[in-house]
Amino acid sequence: MSAAPLEGLRVVDFTRVLAGPHCTKALRDLGADVTKIEPPAGDLGRVGLPHVNGIGLYYVQQNAGKRNLSLDLNYAEAREIVAQLCRDADVIVENFRPGTLARFGFGYNDVKAFNPRVVYVSLSGYGQSTSWKNRPAFAPTVQAETGLTAIVQEHFGEALSEPRGDSCSHADVYTGLQGVIAVLAALQHRNRTGEGQHVDVSMAATMLSVNERAGAMLSEIDTDGEPIALSANESHIFEMADGTRLTIAASPIYSPMFTRYCAMMRRSDLLSDPRYATAKLRRQNLASLLAEVRAWLATFDSLEQLQAQVSEAGLAVGRVRTVNEFARSEWVREWNAIVDVDDRGGGTLRMPGNPWIFSRSELPPPGAPAFQGEHNEEILKELQISEEAIQDFRHRSIVLSRR
Repeated sequence: MSAAPLEGLRVVDFTRVLAGPHCTKALRDLGADVTKIEPPAGDLGRVGLPHVNGIGLYYVQQNAGKRNLSLDLNYAEAREIVAQLCRDADVIVENFRPGTLARFGFGYNDVKAFNPRVVYVSLSGYGQSTSWKNRPAFAPTVQAETGLTAIVQEHFGEALSEPRGDSCSHADVYTGLQGVIAVLAALQHRNRTGEGQHVDVSMAATMLSVNERAGAMLSEIDTDGEPIALSANESHIFEMADGTRLTIAASPIYSPMFTRYCAMMRRSDLLSDPRYATAKLRRQNLASLLAEVRAWLATFDSLEQLQAQVSEAGLAVGRVRTVNEFARSEWVREWNAIVDVDDRGGGTLRMPGNPWIFSRSELPPPGAPAFQGEHNEEILKELQISEEAIQDFRHRSIVLSRR
């Protein structure tokens, strides 16, 4: 096996909470040396509960394995330390509101002046130069603005006692992954041309790009009563006789899926039932159609028996599990999808593992979460800063360490 794909890549990480840290964590897990620059107040992600040995597990998942340098950029000495890191960086990632780092001398144009080969990736809600650039952007608000929340509302409809959005931060996580793609593409461009560049990644644009129904919605084409293309991914939760809860992909409302449901249940008679002749009628009579499915499910004694018949019809079935139930599955052990991470107190924490397996590259082992400023001295010594100067920085709170 050879080295990790990104071994030797130096990343300066000016990110916090989720979108940016998710991006740089993936770079670290692919082998990059990631140095997180943390302000005195600390990354807001650190406060997420629960805490183990003074470190929030929310923070651990997004930052384990990164080196941590905590300093106050209001001091000229701190800015010079960071400038030295940026001079040698291959990649810089930041997710502050546009213009924030430029006020400290670390905007793209500032860094480009002394490191023209740098790949500089900015993650923000609405981009660096649009009229909305200064709007605060959090995952729930961006998801509301870009259509996802409306889709959730449409899907659940009256099943919700009160309107609400999705509890997962899709806009942050997807944008972080788009940031990884931006880094890798810009590095390939640099390998070919020798040029660095700035990549502007928008959460709002990301949410449009990952919405597989957006094109059909935007086109506003009459579908003759059929749901908009791919809306068949709306799924229903069923329960077997033994109480096992499951979902079958996808909804029988959509015509091709209705045909497969009938084949799956060995119910060709439903194909000629006037209640289900069109998608519009199937939606109107959905309760009776789902009752047919539930009655059929009650004839199975095990999920294994059911799965064979579902697969035969070209559909898929999945048991509704909690994260911890899934973690106990044989598949998780086979993939090594859950790994043990040092909890900094003599024990371990269970965290998600890598989503990749490379045939020719060995990825680094899981990294430990860093206390705030834990690597201050190590990094400063690498920059040839004397012990006397380091002690002075500590005394004046230019650099900080917190546990």
